[in-house]
Amino acid sequence: MSYFAPVALDDALNVLERNDANVVAGGTDFYPGLNGRKPPSIILDASNIRELKGITRTATGWRVGASATWSELIRTPLPGCFDGLKAAGREVGSIQIQNAGTVAGNICNASPAADGVPPLLALDAEVEIASASGFRQVPLASFVRGVRKVDLEPGELVVAVRIPAVPEHSASSFLKLGSRKYLVISIVMVAALAWTDDRGVIEGMRIAIGACSPVAARLRKLEARLTGMRAEDVCGAVPVSTEDLSDLSPISDVRGSAEYRMAAAAELCGRAVAAALAGKGG
Repeated sequence: MSYFAPVALDDALNVLERNDANVVAGGTDFYPGLNGRKPPSIILDASNIRELKGITRTATGWRVGASATWSELIRTPLPGCFDGLKAAGREVGSIQIQNAGTVAGNICNASPAADGVPPLLALDAEVEIASASGFRQVPLASFVRGVRKVDLEPGELVVAVRIPAVPEHSASSFLKLGSRKYLVISIVMVAALAWTDDRGVIEGMRIAIGACSPVAARLRKLEARLTGMRAEDVCGAVPVSTEDLSDLSPISDVRGSAEYRMAAAAELCGRAVAAALAGKGG
């Protein structure tokens, strides 16, 4: 087995250009996923690459380096729009997993139940990708193409997650339903981000839901319906209809039936929206 641990992005891209390497950072999904099988012949450890480190403010928003861990995100002082993402981070396994697992890795794993995807969708996140030929950015909604499928070509490496600026007074929330309180795969999860004008009218609303479709999705119909309403009229009770959830296609499995997921999704959407408008995070 060949193991590469570069510290410079150019060196990593050279390895990927010449080899069909498996990329790891925290490895919290990769190694358990081997399930007793031999590891692949070539591994690229991206955790020490300088250009992939850190969480920084940019001229247009924020940049979360691809090797930034969940614990690092949770500790970093960030505005209220990140509260939902931080709440999701606290649900990613145990503290030991949060110390090793990365935000970008959670996306690249492309699990329908990946906790980080709904709050990042609500933040309109984009994925920054590098290769020997240059850089490109892809909306997260397009990057995750299906179960364990992402828009990543041979020789490419995710280097960061970019989050465009949102109004400073925006707030976000994240709620997750599982079969127990901790260390559990989601049955349903919802992220909401909202902001109002000085009259209390909802100017912007973003709602994303995971574990109810092969890929987490924004609820555009519900967002449009709530935008323009007064926050005080919404916070008490947010009725969510079947039409609001019509883009979802939940399956039945050992964790719950499709019917149960739809009912739970409606309830959690209402709670998440109310929490975001109340500025309570998650």
